[in-house]
Amino acid sequence: MSIPTPQVVTPEQWEAARQELLVKEKELTRAHDALAAQRRRMPMVAVEKAYAFEGPEGRVGLLDLFDGRRQLIVYRFFMDPDMSNYPDRGCIGCSLGADQVGHLAHLRARDTNYVAVSRGAQEHLQAYREQMGWSFPWYTTLDDFSQDFGVGEWHGTNVFLRDDEDRIYRTYFVNNRGDETGTLWTFLDLTPYGRQEEWEDSPEGWPQTPPYRWWVYHDLYERAG
Repeated sequence: MSIPTPQVVTPEQWEAARQELLVKEKELTRAHDALAAQRRRMPMVAVEKAYAFEGPEGRVGLLDLFDGRRQLIVYRFFMDPDMSNYPDRGCIGCSLGADQVGHLAHLRARDTNYVAVSRGAQEHLQAYREQMGWSFPWYTTLDDFSQDFGVGEWHGTNVFLRDDEDRIYRTYFVNNRGDETGTLWTFLDLTPYGRQEEWEDSPEGWPQTPPYRWWVYHDLYERAG
């Protein structure tokens, strides 16, 4: 049985079809930019509770997960003790998503950190992380963090912001199909400060620099970490 393929046309017909599609693609890009601009104007809610996590170096708090940066993206990775494939492997969907996460130096250059959290024990999380070749920090939740932030099970992404006095705020949350993120741009578009480039429609006073100029080879960032 042969596999169906697209229609074969002349180069002129193909170019006409491409131009027609390009109009809709540009509309989608502008709509995406407008949605990100609205997201940057979302209100935020204070995180009053102290949460605890365990990492490779021991017990830490939510503030520690920022690693000194202004913004924090926390991905709830479904790798829990009551899963049938635990402790050998985590959720296949979460694992596929983790494969898409790029080099964190670029996120960190925009004052943003990314971490994953799960209920699994550190020894199993770190063993699986090494097996899969991932470099992002991975912590074990020790309390109700996941339940309090909408990801008691499965997966989801929360975004947090800390102010100059180290007070922490929740700014955004997404799960289900909307949680199909992974590139630098999609991650930054979830944050309150966005890509921090001058072309963006952001509130007055938001940090912004010219596009392209802040881009650096990941091994040359001062805080590649």
